[in-house]
Amino acid sequence: MLKLSLTATGLFEKSNFEAWTRQKQTAIHQAVAAGMQSGGKVVADTARTRMNADFTVRKPGFVRSLRAKVFDRDPDRLPALLIGSRIPWLGIHVRGGTLSGRMLIPLLPEHQRMGRKAFRRVIDGLLRTGNAFFIQRNGKAILMAEAIKENTAELRRFKRAERIRTGAKSIKRGTEIPIAVLVPNVTLKRRFDLEGVVRGQLPVLARAIEQRLNKI
Repeated sequence: MLKLSLTATGLFEKSNFEAWTRQKQTAIHQAVAAGMQSGGKVVADTARTRMNADFTVRKPGFVRSLRAKVFDRDPDRLPALLIGSRIPWLGIHVRGGTLSGRMLIPLLPEHQRMGRKAFRRVIDGLLRTGNAFFIQRNGKAILMAEAIKENTAELRRFKRAERIRTGAKSIKRGTEIPIAVLVPNVTLKRRFDLEGVVRGQLPVLARAIEQRLNKI
């Protein structure tokens, strides 16, 4: 899970909190939790809006994965708010960095993507028919396949990509088509400033908590 730790001060001093009666502490504890619950939803909504702007979103579940959750199990500690996603690879887009290891990158039409499971089905289909082999081109290892009837379904998107690249109107049977490039690592730039979005929404969260505290 992607986690960010941000702290806001000024609502009240910890020393004052410890000096209050247990009943007062419990009321404050509940008010803070309620404020985080309502304010956290606003923060998460803002972050999801930013995700929609920064990514080409094809699956709504990707944006919905970013949620606000209040942790409030310890009565002796103030609640904590988590803004995060269970999608593990979102973190690399937040921080940027390099993924190491031999990876096959599908050679699809520009701006198109293929999920890991769908790509695995393509590779499995090609291997079943023995229609997969590597060539060296410009110093790169390219996975190729022939355009044959047995792999029509697997090659549909890759044939379209090849037509776009070459300008050909059609791909003849038996033509060798590039499927993927084998790379040792992939470097991704930072695309989504989640910390900046959340930090910018801290005043909203603070106001939500303060409104609850004022009712005590």
